[in-house]
Amino acid sequence: MADDTWGSVREGLIKRVGRNNYVTWIEPLTLRDLGGGVARFEVPTSFFGDWVSRNFADHILSHLNTSGLGVDRVEFAVGRAARAVRAPAKPAPAAAPKVAARAAPKPRAEAEDMPGAPLDARFTFDSFVVGKPNELAHAAARRVAEGGPVSFNPLFLYGGVGLGKTHLMHAIAHELQTRQPHLRVLYLSAEQFMYRFVQALRERQVMDFKEIFRSVDVLMVDDVQFIAGKDSTQEEFFHTFNALVDQNKQIVISADRAPGEIKDLEDRIKSRLQCGLVVDLHPTDYELRLGILQQKVEHYRTQYSGLVIADGVLEFLAHRITTNVRVLEGALTRLFAFASLVGREITLELAQDCLADILRASDRKLTIEEIQRKVAEHYNIRLSDMIGPKRVRNIARPRQIAMYLAKQLTPRSLPEIGRRFGGRDHTTIMHGVRKIEELMATDSQLSDDLQMLRRQLQG
Repeated sequence: MADDTWGSVREGLIKRVGRNNYVTWIEPLTLRDLGGGVARFEVPTSFFGDWVSRNFADHILSHLNTSGLGVDRVEFAVGRAARAVRAPAKPAPAAAPKVAARAAPKPRAEAEDMPGAPLDARFTFDSFVVGKPNELAHAAARRVAEGGPVSFNPLFLYGGVGLGKTHLMHAIAHELQTRQPHLRVLYLSAEQFMYRFVQALRERQVMDFKEIFRSVDVLMVDDVQFIAGKDSTQEEFFHTFNALVDQNKQIVISADRAPGEIKDLEDRIKSRLQCGLVVDLHPTDYELRLGILQQKVEHYRTQYSGLVIADGVLEFLAHRITTNVRVLEGALTRLFAFASLVGREITLELAQDCLADILRASDRKLTIEEIQRKVAEHYNIRLSDMIGPKRVRNIARPRQIAMYLAKQLTPRSLPEIGRRFGGRDHTTIMHGVRKIEELMATDSQLSDDLQMLRRQLQG
C-alpha cells in the first residue's frame, strides 16, 4: 500500500518540481520503509541525500501527508547511514526542515552516485540524419561509441544551435550503455559540472567530487563554453581532464565554437581540448534539411494516421526554414498537429498560413560576420587574421573572397563592409571585389569555392 501511495506521490511531484528535477533527484529515491510517522528512503550518496533534504524534503512531506499518510519526518539513507529531515505532519508554512545525521562509513564512490543529466530516448544514431555538413562528426561519434581503444581523446564537437551536437552526445551514451553496460558513462552539461563542484566546495565534499568524476570510464560534458571565466571550475575541470586522459579514459566535449575561439577559457585548457579530434558541425544544407523532414514525416504517420501531405510542402519548408534543426522539426510538429485538429490536408497554402510567424523569422538577413566565419573555416585561417593587417597571399585571398561575398549577399555599403574588415577604407573593399571578379573568369577552383560558399551561406 505504501509503494502504491509513493507512486501516486511521485506523479504529483513531477508537476511540483518539474520533470528535469524529478528525473535527476526524485526518481532515484527508493521508499524502503514507512511506519511510526517516518518515511525512510534509500539514496545513492550522502551528497545526494543532503541535496534532496534541503531542496525537496518539504515537497515530499507535503505530498505524503496530502495522500493521507501520517508522516512527520523523512529519512534519506545510504546503506546504514541516514540523514533525517523533520517537518510538521500537516502542511504548514513552517521553517526549513531540520537535518540530523548518524555517522557511518562512506561507501566507495561510483559514477552512478552522482546522476548525470537525463538522456533523451529520441537522440540515437538511428534517428540522426547524416549529410555533408555533419558526416565527419557522425563518423567520429560512431567510432567513440564502439567503445574500443581510444584513438583520439578528447572528441570535441562544436557548432551553432540546433545542428546536432547534443543529439550525437546522447547517441554515444546510449550506444555505449547498450554495447558495454558495465562502463560508467557520465553525461552532463558544463553548468551542471560547475554547480556540483561549487556545491561540493560548500559541503566540504571536494574529495568525494574528485573521486566520482575520476572514476568514470567515459566523461561527456556539453556546452563547455559556460565554464569560461569561472576560474575555480576551470581549475578542477583541467585536473579532471588530465586525470582521465592519463587513465586512457574517453572524454567527449561540445561547445558552440572551436576551443581557440572561446573567450576567457584558459590557454592550457584550450591546448588540451585541441590535442584530440576537433570537429565542426556545419549549418545544414537543403538536402540534409529535406532528409530530416522526410524522416520526421515517417515517424508522424503512425501518430497522425490518415493525414495527407501534398507534394512540394517538405521541399518548401526545407528551402525556407534554414535557421536550425529544432526550428525545422518544431514547424513540422505544429503543422501536423494543426492539420489533424482541423481535419485538412497539409497543403502549401495551409503550411504558409499555419507557419507564418516561423517563416517570417526565418527570412533573416545574412551578416558579414557569418560570411567571414564561413570563409575562414573553409580556408582554415583564423578569424582574427581575416580582419587583421596580414597581407600574405593565403590570408589576403580569402579576405578578398569574404569581401566579395559580403558585397554580393548583404545590403551593406562598401564603407560598412570596410568597418567590419578591421576599419578598412571602402576603396580597399572595392579593389578586393574587383580582384575576385577578375579571377573568377580564369580560376575554376576559385569559382567552385565561391559557388559552394554561397550555397552554404544561403542554405
